Amino acid sequence: MSSRRQVRYSPLSAEDRDDDVGNEQEDVDLRFHYTPKSYKKIPWKSIALALFLLLLGSLLLFLSYFIFTGHMDGDRSQANGLLLLGILAFLPGFYETRVAYYSWKGAPGYTYASIPDY
Repeated sequence: MSSRRQVRYSPLSAEDRDDDVGNEQEDVDLRFHYTPKSYKKIPWKSIALALFLLLLGSLLLFLSYFIFTGHMDGDRSQANGLLLLGILAFLPGFYETRVAYYSWKGAPGYTYASIPDY
C-alpha cells in the first residue's frame, strides 16, 4: 500500500477567490442554504390520512378494551382481533400526526418533508 501524502491545505487569499468582493458574507455557501418548494409544502392528504388512522386505531383499541373488561358483549377472539387492528392503525397514525404537529410548531429536526406525500 502506498503511504498517505502529507499535504497541508490553507484557505485562498482574498484576491485569489472567485466570489464577489462586495459580498459581506464571504463564508456563506449558498448550496447549503437552498430549500426547495417541496421541502416547505404541507402534505394535507397525508395528514388527513394520519388523523383518520389515529382516530380509527383509538376507536378499535377502546372497543377491544370494553370487550376485554366485559362492558360489551363479545368473545375474547373478537377483542384480540380488534386489539391487533387497533394497534396496526394507531401506531402509524400517531407517528405521522406527531411529525406533522412538531413540524407545524417549528421544532428543530421536524419538517413536512419527512411525511410522505400521496
